[in-house]
Amino acid sequence: MSTLTLDKVKTIKTLNHIAESGLAVFKKDDYTIDNDSDHPDAIVVRSFNMHEMEIHENVKAIARAGAGVNNIPVDTCTERGIAVFNTPGANANAVKELVITSLMASSRNLFSGVEWVKTLQGEGDQVPNLVEAGKKQLVGSEIKGKKLGVIGLGAVGALVANDALDLDMDVIGFDPFISINTAWELSRNIERAMSMEEVFAEADYITVHVPLTDDTRGMFHAETFKLMKPGVHIFNFSRDGLIHEQDMAEALESERVGKYITDFPNENVLNMKNTVPIPHLGASTKESEENCAIMATRQVKEFLETGNIKNAVNFPDASIPYTGKRRVTVFHYNVPHMVGQITTAISNNNLNIADMINRSRGDYAYTMVDIENEIDEAVVSSLEEEIKRTRDIVTVRVI
Repeated sequence: MSTLTLDKVKTIKTLNHIAESGLAVFKKDDYTIDNDSDHPDAIVVRSFNMHEMEIHENVKAIARAGAGVNNIPVDTCTERGIAVFNTPGANANAVKELVITSLMASSRNLFSGVEWVKTLQGEGDQVPNLVEAGKKQLVGSEIKGKKLGVIGLGAVGALVANDALDLDMDVIGFDPFISINTAWELSRNIERAMSMEEVFAEADYITVHVPLTDDTRGMFHAETFKLMKPGVHIFNFSRDGLIHEQDMAEALESERVGKYITDFPNENVLNMKNTVPIPHLGASTKESEENCAIMATRQVKEFLETGNIKNAVNFPDASIPYTGKRRVTVFHYNVPHMVGQITTAISNNNLNIADMINRSRGDYAYTMVDIENEIDEAVVSSLEEEIKRTRDIVTVRVI
């Protein structure tokens, strides 16, 4: 358990190149960007591996300018009361465009065709004739009228599904955890599958857009490949661990799977037959990097200045309008009587409550209380000390 008080000047550290448009969010007198700091208030990161990194006790927030947070020790941060933010949806259009591009290009054998044409270098005037004679080996298929299976209908999956419909494909989707907002955005013409197995059995093309968890690791394996149509194309722009690579190699060799298109190449993938290895370009657009950077830095700034939380992967979303007076924020275990003990501590210091919110997420909860009174630093210290003496408190911060 620790007590964190917001200093007037806040230090931000970046561990990767962060788009200038994102860093501009911090360009005020009360922020400084110091990438050499050992004790920043917050860290903004992209792909840097933080698991072996010492994270100073002064750090209050870490923001990943992207969706995945596998490079951040989220469990450790949670135990210490450090909010970990990501930017869901900020790079969704970039990934969607690459999925749709790969869908059409792989179906028309564009990738292998380009590589074949390059082998004709040095044939001089014979190149046109050789192209005409050899192109029959590259006859592909149109995607119009084919069925695309989408597993995971989050920010990216929903965009892919809707755009595939506009390309005159039939679309079947599966996501047992679909959000209300995504459901509203999905076309009503997308067929709802009741299981992944239903998608596997019906789709000519399958694209996966789910996070890597203990439940999804290796979800594409020998038994699932047996359920699919022979020659199915599989697209993986989510995480490499979703695929059992040895099983995929065997499925490609036997042509049970026609093609595997992945944004996560490694030595195993490079040795597989009929694989299109893309160099992790899913979110690699100028627009995506800027969107992610702006979203990440705004979330950090909002949290440092007001305590409000949106898109934290380990804290519950919680937001109330900030009046500019003192606000008490408490991250604590999700156990009975915590709110009562926090408000009792406030009352014991002769303070009135103007507004409050309490939200929980799993084993933890987050409480914010706005104080009606004007209070000095001595009262702040007294209030912090009394709250932190309560059991099951992780962090206390008075803004």
